[in-house]
Amino acid sequence: MAQKRRKIEPKRNTKRYILSDFDCDVLVVGGGINGCGVARDLAGRGWRVTLCEQDDLGQHTSSAATKLIHGGLRYLEHFEFGLVRKALREREVLLRSAPHIVRPMRFVLPHDPAMRPAWMIRSGLFLYDHLARRDLLPGTATIDLQRDPMGRCLKPHLDRAFVYSDGWVDDARLVVLVAMDARERGAEILTRTRCLASQRDSAGWVATLQPRHGPSRQLRARALVNAAGPWAERFLREQARPAGSEALAGRSLRLVKGSHIVVPRLFDHDHAYAFQSADKRVIFAIPYEGRFTLIGTTDVELQGDPVDARIDDAELHYLCEQASRYFRQPVRVEDVAWSYTGVRPLLDDESGDPSAVTRDYLLEARTDAAPILSIWGGKLTTFRKLSEEAADLVGDALGERRAAWTEGAVLPGGDFTDWTPATGRPDADFDSFVTAVRSRYGWLAESPLRRIARAYGAHIGRVLRPTAAAMGEEVVPGLFEAEIDYLRAHEWAETADDVLWRRSKLGLHLAAAERERVARWMDGDTAMRKVA
Repeated sequence: MAQKRRKIEPKRNTKRYILSDFDCDVLVVGGGINGCGVARDLAGRGWRVTLCEQDDLGQHTSSAATKLIHGGLRYLEHFEFGLVRKALREREVLLRSAPHIVRPMRFVLPHDPAMRPAWMIRSGLFLYDHLARRDLLPGTATIDLQRDPMGRCLKPHLDRAFVYSDGWVDDARLVVLVAMDARERGAEILTRTRCLASQRDSAGWVATLQPRHGPSRQLRARALVNAAGPWAERFLREQARPAGSEALAGRSLRLVKGSHIVVPRLFDHDHAYAFQSADKRVIFAIPYEGRFTLIGTTDVELQGDPVDARIDDAELHYLCEQASRYFRQPVRVEDVAWSYTGVRPLLDDESGDPSAVTRDYLLEARTDAAPILSIWGGKLTTFRKLSEEAADLVGDALGERRAAWTEGAVLPGGDFTDWTPATGRPDADFDSFVTAVRSRYGWLAESPLRRIARAYGAHIGRVLRPTAAAMGEEVVPGLFEAEIDYLRAHEWAETADDVLWRRSKLGLHLAAAERERVARWMDGDTAMRKVA
């Protein structure tokens, strides 16, 4: 196992290039969290970067996570100590870098004697607390569910629970903010642009890029990064072509479908729950969007095209049944307000159980001709570290390693010092920031104010105006014309789904007619804009 997950160091490329022969230094294919992270890191080191994504940023796997920044407590059972340590370190980095979209969360793990014994859980949590330095998050505690408020929503036979710390993230916005930072550092970000083909020779890559609307374009790059996620293996086999007949695809991905359901709120506090299931998996129940509870996830082998992945009846019933084993209020299929499914591109380690497949990543570089780096596997929490290692490898392949920089950097909107003094506690600083925003924009109701503060952080002034009248029309409750214009101009939003399900989760709060109104607005149907 260990040797399959090691990064493969490339040979130093000593060829001399005339930079004017190339449109960019590196072409990154794939606009999920890993592709955007690599583009950001490379651009911040001074390389010329172009990123192309066939759909919207983060439209697939990277917006379909359980929304957790975590070490992966259950990975300890599979002896993935290196992965857990790495993820725990990154947890604190992300809490500091984006406190508007990443926040601490406490998790209640009820003890069910029929599952893992208490000593095993205590041992695992001790390791979880001590495998990496922990400055921002409190350690593990034990609570009496018969007396503690955390037990009120649970079945009465449960009498003890462990409480531990992890983090929550708005995954789709994380992708967008990383892409924005990449662009601010000089990267070209092309959404809805497919890489039809890329030809490799000894000097570089010639790629044919096809926008969804408009003529194709040829681009010449010194190096290529394959960050196509679930399509990474297919990209190597079908789009990336060497000069001769040698195939570039040497590894295989294991595609594992993970589905989630959203139901009306099952509890009224800010802790989440981690439930042990009979198949040794862990199911999370997380407070979501104020009025809802998010429950997930499943691990199901996928054989078809990732773009067609949907939750099936078996997954739906599985999630409802597992949650109902713990909650006093049964979770029924008819309660589900929304569901979503993502496909995890996991490195195939020949494990028989999809839930046991490693979540670690492999960076595989080939430098026998123009460099190509392929990213296999990975998880949301470790994207920054993956990107840093990938940029190091690309630098070696291009003949110049440049200094890493992202560990202490802040993502767009994450620096509140113009609004409130820093205390060293990102969560407390965010609360102070919201107070300052409330004072400046008193005309805005509390619910949209907090949503907008979360989404844009210290860049909120780029979205909000001094008065409601200056915001333009309120297209649907809480969504104004000015915000839509901002999303179009600065965040690559083109469709209603971009706005309602990825840049925000407003779609969950709107009726079908209101979602249709946003769709017509995005399509430019001005006749509908005045329809109530």
